[in-house]
This record gives sequence, structure tokens and C-alpha cells, in this order.
Amino acid sequence: MNYKRLYGMTFTAVLSMGLLAGCSGNNNNAQNNAAATNAPAAGTNASASSEPGQEPVTLKWALWDWEATAYYKPLIEAYQKEHPNVTIEYVDLGSTDYMTMLSTQLSGGADLDILTIKDIPGYSNLVKQNHLEPLKGFMSSNSIDPALYGGTVEQIEVNDEVYALPFRSDFWIVYYNKDLFDKAGVEYPSNDMTFEQYDELARKMTSGSGAEKVYGAHYHTWRSAVQLFGILDGKNTVVDGNYDFLKPTYERILKEQEDGIVMDYATLKTSSTHYSGVFYNNSVAMMNMGSWFIATQIEKVKSGESQATNWGIVKYPHPDGVEAGTTLGTITSLAVNQKSEHKEAALDFMKFVTGEEGASVIASTGTIPAIKNDEVISSITSIDGFPSDENSKAALTTVQTYLEMPMHEKSADIEVILNEAHDNIMTKNATIDEGLKDMNTRVQALLNN
Repeated sequence: MNYKRLYGMTFTAVLSMGLLAGCSGNNNNAQNNAAATNAPAAGTNASASSEPGQEPVTLKWALWDWEATAYYKPLIEAYQKEHPNVTIEYVDLGSTDYMTMLSTQLSGGADLDILTIKDIPGYSNLVKQNHLEPLKGFMSSNSIDPALYGGTVEQIEVNDEVYALPFRSDFWIVYYNKDLFDKAGVEYPSNDMTFEQYDELARKMTSGSGAEKVYGAHYHTWRSAVQLFGILDGKNTVVDGNYDFLKPTYERILKEQEDGIVMDYATLKTSSTHYSGVFYNNSVAMMNMGSWFIATQIEKVKSGESQATNWGIVKYPHPDGVEAGTTLGTITSLAVNQKSEHKEAALDFMKFVTGEEGASVIASTGTIPAIKNDEVISSITSIDGFPSDENSKAALTTVQTYLEMPMHEKSADIEVILNEAHDNIMTKNATIDEGLKDMNTRVQALLNN
């Protein structure tokens, strides 16, 4: 294993591999090795502790892309420094079909102890298959506060029980081009904008035509970039079969498209235009996108590929009456195999990784952890190339994060329907009312089946 390369990965290298994390369940690493690899982590062959009662324990940790992920090895080393009687072996199942592979391994009786959970549909399946250890009792006895995770733990409850805890989180923010704002003589966006204020600011920042056109805002072709504005009030969800609440969102976005405030969806789709390119070439003043793009932007500024060298970030726009810092996100979590022979040790390692100590280690590699305390934020914002203004630093603090796709046994099928209807609405192959009716009818049929 080339651990020197692993350790040397910077924030920009790590998170740039996460470019698509927000839309693909964190399927964000370079390797796609489908073969399972079972090997002790470097430096993990610890001898038994000299302290009485601490017998040697070997834990097996199921994960993907050991070589391409910077935080695995430091987490193991930090834990073993405090628990020298514990040896941790990683089992790399590869990133391709990781959750399917994990389910197969567990159903076959594999002696895995710690399980990395990659996405919500996979998590739901493992819960239904009774592979995961219930955690609410453990959380209570160890004073683990769900509030530390920004509201995500409550969203992965199943029948009032929790089976995993988040350790990594990506969330949506607004990126903006300071030079374009300066040129237009318009104040920078703030960390507290309603949808209406965001729309108003985008209109102010739209100018020019042809090759000189500057668009006030930009929405990528993912449905999450548009539809999920509608769930930020906490009153609605995309898995209950009623999507009428999305009408005001579509009306606002389509009006911006008709008025030339944002690029045309159909053109973006047919040309396969990537969101990064329009930001790099100074074509858009503002863009809503996930935190995974921070590292990519930093890296591309340094390489010269991004011409948007003077940039910043602010918190996501929100509905009236909703607190600033409310946003959308994805999580990566840890669980414990219900059949683990070393359950106590596995739970303790999970507690470390998903707690504040683990968050500090994860942040030191440039990755955004699920817990975002002052130390974590400081670690990330001090990385070379991160915007130096206070608003950009404050943008990393969230108060509520709603999962892009919430917990539901039919979430994968619902996703397909919502994507198809979104495409029809945005390309005007269907009116807003027709598109919403299509969502309602098809998802309700799916839920009743």
C-alpha cells in the first residue's frame, strides 16, 4: 500500500473526488475495485495493552476505496493510540455496488464488525435484513446527543430506532463570483437570504448578451438543484406521493429561465454542460451546489483552469420563517454488525469515529465531517485557497440539514419517477401542473403496490 500517497492527499484532492457526492449517494472515489480486500491497516498490528482486563481484540471494518480515501488510516491510528489492545483490519469491498456487496457478505455470515453505510436505500435494506445493531440504547447510555449531527440522525430513524450514526456530511451552499459583483456594483450575497431575495439578487446580477452574457444564478440539471428548495420548510417530503408543494418552486425557476436569469435547462442537458465550467469561466454570478465543490474550485484556481479566482460562499437560501443555515445534504455513516463477536469494541470504535474526536481527525484531512464544531470549521477554513472572508467561513455552519433522499424502502424507485417528471417540466414537455400530476399518480401507485 502506498501510504505516503494516502497521507499526502490534501483537501483539494480528497473533496474533488467527491464532485458528484450530492447526487450519487457519495459514490465519489476513483477506484472501482469490486473484489474484497482483507488486510490489516498499516501500523495496526498493536500488541495487547499492559492494562489489566484489556484483552487483544481484532475488528474488521467494511469500507470502500481504502487507497483513495484520506481519513481511514488516520482514524484507525488515532483510535489505536488510545486503545493499543485493538487491531483494526479493513475489508475493502470496492466502490462499485458497495452496498449490494456488503449485504451479500453479511447474508453469507461474513465476520465483519464495523460497517460503513454509503447511501439511504442500502441502509434501509440492511435494516430490513436485520443486519444492523440498534443504537438508541447505546446512544442514551453514552450521552450521545443526536443534535450534534444537524438533524440527520432523526431522518434515518426506523420505527423509532437508529441503526447508524453519520461521520461524514456534504451539504448545499451558494458559490458566488466576487469580481462579477464588484463590477456590477452590487453587494455580495449574505448568509441569510430568502428565496425571494435570492431571486432579486440574481436579477440584479444578470447582464450582457451572447458571449458576454452573465447569468445571475445557475441551476444544474439534477432535480436536487431545483426540487429540494421545496422541502426546506420541514413540512414536506419527496417520498409521500404528494408533490403539489413544488409548484411555487417550479414557477419561480421557470420564470427565471424565461427571463434569461439562468441558463436554459434543455440546452444544458443536450450539451452536457457541467456546472463547474460555467462557474470557472465567469459566466454565472451565483450557483447553488454542494460543499464537495469547494475543493475542486480551490484546486482549479491553483491550476489556472478556473478563472473565477475571487470567489466566496454563503449559506443556502431559505423560505420565509425558516432559520438561515437550513440546507440539504448527504451523509456517510457507521453501523455495527448485529452478529459481531466483538460488539462492545465495535460500538466504541463507532462512537470514536462519529464523535467529536473523529470529526477532528476527518477535518484534518480536509473532509467535512458530520459534526461541525468550531474546531472542525477552523481546520477546514484554514486550508490554503479557502476564501478568507468571514461570511465564507460562517457558511460552513448549518442549523438543519435535510437529506436529499430521506429514509424510505422505495426511495430508489421514487427517484426515477421524480427525475423523469422534473426533466419534462424543465424542458416544457409538460406544464408544471401536468408534471406534478404525473409525480403524484406514479409515486402513489408505487407506494400502494
